[in-house]
Amino acid sequence: MKKIGVFGGGSWGRALAFALSIENEVRICSRRPLELPKSPNPIIQAPLQEMMECDYYVVAIASFALREWLEHIFVPTFATQNPTREPKILCASKGVEEESGAFVSDIFQHFFPSLSLCFLSGPSFASEILQGLPCALVINSLNIPLAREFRELMPSFIKTYVSPDIVGGEVSGAYKNVIAIAGGISDGLGLGGNAKASLLARGLVEMCRFGEHFGAKMETFLGLSGAGDLFLTSSSTLSRNYRVGLGLAQGKQIEQILRELGEVAEGVRSARAISQIGKKEGIYTPIASEVQKIIEGKNPQESLKALMR
Repeated sequence: MKKIGVFGGGSWGRALAFALSIENEVRICSRRPLELPKSPNPIIQAPLQEMMECDYYVVAIASFALREWLEHIFVPTFATQNPTREPKILCASKGVEEESGAFVSDIFQHFFPSLSLCFLSGPSFASEILQGLPCALVINSLNIPLAREFRELMPSFIKTYVSPDIVGGEVSGAYKNVIAIAGGISDGLGLGGNAKASLLARGLVEMCRFGEHFGAKMETFLGLSGAGDLFLTSSSTLSRNYRVGLGLAQGKQIEQILRELGEVAEGVRSARAISQIGKKEGIYTPIASEVQKIIEGKNPQESLKALMR
């Protein structure tokens, strides 16, 4: 039985801890006491030092806090207790760093070699994983054998594929959250099925255009990481980002929406980061740009007119 350490006590971290604990020994580390799901193999909330004994690591920390956590907490602690080995890491964080525009993989590769890293993508609501409902995910890595090792750790209800397209998986995971906010706005304004279908289709095109600029493969955006995750998060109140869009359509300020949400909605920060990257790189990102303007206070109806033009 493998020892797996999960970092991040949010809904996604706890869901992955549950899934992995079905056939493995799992420890989870969080700054606050956690109410852990029941599992055939009990999940242990452990202090940082005890986490360093694990064989594998899963990181589900919000992207805006990731760099500081790696630099000041994980990296120095791991290096002190494991001076002769590199960690095997599966990153489950999604988003783009707002200040620098760095992808999650850029942040990790600043601290670890690429062959130590894998990145998780695909359509997955934490609440459904906690129920053991079937889903399919993708593990993206330049180290395919390591990706297969992580695949073997997954329970039978999660079908897992492996892919070398790290950038495609990352862009999909970040961009779909922004389009999900747009989907919530569309439904909140009562624009109808025709408009929603058009929005998602054009959102997928926009996501592809952005990703291909950075070398991602088109097939990634047409699969689980892209279209699959986009369709899931853009139409359900289980999606935090979709609920952000509903709140914006009701005229609420973003601070109030996030306070009521009580959890991180990565699309809020990613919208700004993607818009900034688009301007810098000359990439056409009309939906992401309008979502960012609405977050900053623009009337959604005015954004609709701008997109229709």
